[in-house]
Amino acid sequence: MHFIITDAWLAKSRAVHLSGTKLVLVLVALSLTLMVMAASLYHWVFLKGAREGWPVIGTLVRLMVKDEFEQRDRFMRENLDAMARKLGEMQAKMVQLEALGERVSGLAGVNPAEIKVTPGRGGALVSGRPLTMEELQATLADLDKLAEQRTDLMTVMESRLFDQKIRKMMVPTQQPVQGAHLGSSFGWRIDPFNGRSALHTGLDFQASPGTAILAAAGGVVVTQEFHGEYGNMVEVDHGNDLITRYAHASRVLVKKGDLIKRGQKVAEVGTTGRSTGPHLHFEVLVQGVPQDPQKFLAAGQGLPHTRLAAAATPGAAGGPLQAPARR
Repeated sequence: MHFIITDAWLAKSRAVHLSGTKLVLVLVALSLTLMVMAASLYHWVFLKGAREGWPVIGTLVRLMVKDEFEQRDRFMRENLDAMARKLGEMQAKMVQLEALGERVSGLAGVNPAEIKVTPGRGGALVSGRPLTMEELQATLADLDKLAEQRTDLMTVMESRLFDQKIRKMMVPTQQPVQGAHLGSSFGWRIDPFNGRSALHTGLDFQASPGTAILAAAGGVVVTQEFHGEYGNMVEVDHGNDLITRYAHASRVLVKKGDLIKRGQKVAEVGTTGRSTGPHLHFEVLVQGVPQDPQKFLAAGQGLPHTRLAAAATPGAAGGPLQAPARR
């Protein structure tokens, strides 16, 4: 690029040639010079004018600072209002959770007052007056405390409900033979072998050989053996000194120490031991004392409570001989 410089006094002209690199350097130098001049002007006019109280400059600076503070306050106010609305929604959901917790606690047998739960509260969180930061923080602290109380209550209810479920699963209410006819009931009867009065310590379920025998409840197999009177026998411990006994089986499918579930097949119907025909002899023992199994099965299956006299009941019978007590 060529520049021609003319001196009017000397009536001379001079040509200057700038290459691309030199031109760039000149432009950069001019830009830096302008930036330095602008910064100096700002420092001189605005800062010094504001410090020394120049009327026009001071007013302009105050307006700029005031607008900056107003923008910052407006931004903070908008954020606080948004947080307050969200907090109000959270409180509304917490009130619904409290109502649900009270209903569930009744099913679990838990009194919410024992957990010191704050009573439910309603109403909108955001009032006509905007919340301050301190009020918002206090409300958040209350909500956090309430959430901790709800967590404690839910934990207790979960434990209670789980315990109830386990206890229910460990109570023998599952019918051990599906669709079987009920033969001899629990109680005194005429023994089918000697014709004398004897105590029948369980229920007889008549079924075809090979019919599945199901566990009446979950538990642990504590006995699997051949008994002289019970034949092939299985005993399952359900905890709390509660044991079920399955006798006269043709085949046993579990062994001592096995953990079994409610309704699991443990054996097959047979006529081993002291038996007159294929059937399952089912007993429930509490602390080693025979109980009427119908009381347990009726709770889950609705079996009839009417006892059938052995003399009037056709079908197979068996079990150990229990002589009547002397009076």
